[in-house]
Amino acid sequence: MADPRPIQSASDPSLEQEMQAALGGLSDQDLLNLPASRVPASRLKPDRQNRTGTVIRIQGEDVMVEFGPKSQGVCPLRQFKEAPQAGDQVEFVVERLDAFEGLLILALPGATTKAPWEHLTEGQVVEARCIGMNKGGLDMEVSHHRAFMPAGQVDIRPVEDISIFLGEKFPCMIIELRKDKGRMVLSRKAALARERAGMREKTLAELAPGQIRDVTISSVQAFGAFADLGGVDGLIHVSDLSHERIKDPSEVVKVGDLVKVKVLRVDLGQKPPKISLSRKEVMQDPMAGKLEAIAVGESVTGRVTKLAEFGAFVEVAPGVEGLVHISEVSHDRIPSVDRVLKVDQVVTAKVLSVDPARRRLSLSIKALLDRPAAPAGRGGKDGGMTMPARPDDPAMAKLRAKFSASRQLKGGLG
Repeated sequence: MADPRPIQSASDPSLEQEMQAALGGLSDQDLLNLPASRVPASRLKPDRQNRTGTVIRIQGEDVMVEFGPKSQGVCPLRQFKEAPQAGDQVEFVVERLDAFEGLLILALPGATTKAPWEHLTEGQVVEARCIGMNKGGLDMEVSHHRAFMPAGQVDIRPVEDISIFLGEKFPCMIIELRKDKGRMVLSRKAALARERAGMREKTLAELAPGQIRDVTISSVQAFGAFADLGGVDGLIHVSDLSHERIKDPSEVVKVGDLVKVKVLRVDLGQKPPKISLSRKEVMQDPMAGKLEAIAVGESVTGRVTKLAEFGAFVEVAPGVEGLVHISEVSHDRIPSVDRVLKVDQVVTAKVLSVDPARRRLSLSIKALLDRPAAPAGRGGKDGGMTMPARPDDPAMAKLRAKFSASRQLKGGLG
């Protein structure tokens, strides 16, 4: 779970170290002059030119302008002394092209194109756009001011490929602002942490076992997946992700997926709180209906999918597996299942039992096989030679005389 405490100021040595590691040998001026990667610098910084365009409409704080059927731009409304009307012909200075929006960024001749620094302060949450990447993080823009976001400040959790943020707008916190050097450092991580801290208490107060909730997968681990309930994370154990057996949680979920879960347990006595969730509890079991259609005693044909020490799993229908216990593989004693069966082998078995509630299907291969004849020289019900009786010695004669006179013994000595 993310630490809800705000990110420390840039005066903190740890943040300075992170900045230096991200920027390498770049100076503040180098940072401001870096072209946005993946977007040609010529497209982001075209030569300033004057063009006359037609006002289309006023949209919020912006004036939308058209220069032709496929050429549009936007100019801040605050630059006009009086709000223009749709259809007005106005001369603009083309500052640059926003390649992600496909819009020309415009200004009135002689107007201030950037918001005053006085409107920006450290700790303030602002909306910023990612306009490019460099070796240590993201190039950002806030109110026409260039800014930088270290890779470590992009998200609460590590992000393998930060290029997914190119062209996106999102809230960020200003964690460093040096107006004398024109340097601004942003953190999306800090903005997310503040937002989560506000949601956390409300979520914990409402959370209870048995609830069905929509959550977002925030992390995938070998043992399961963490899901964001709203400021606090819960764990979906790998055994609760799916009705089917899975080896890796990434087989069924990935970071960012929106899924429905059932709250199993809530333990607020631990720090952080321990919350157990289940995805399979709100999913229809595909095996239940298919098991009900299988009758005890019938013969089924399937493919061996897995071998274990205790037996073999056989898929008898899509998504339906039964277990052939090692004792039901052959009439002969076998040291291991792989002596008789192989994975992907097609076999026919008899259904011994069906338990839809426990999702269990027991099968027997040997029940459909003829029992081999008993070897010659072995006694038993099926015939063969019998063992010779013990000769009548003095001790046996004494026992026979003692017990045969009083009562008849089962298994008898007489």
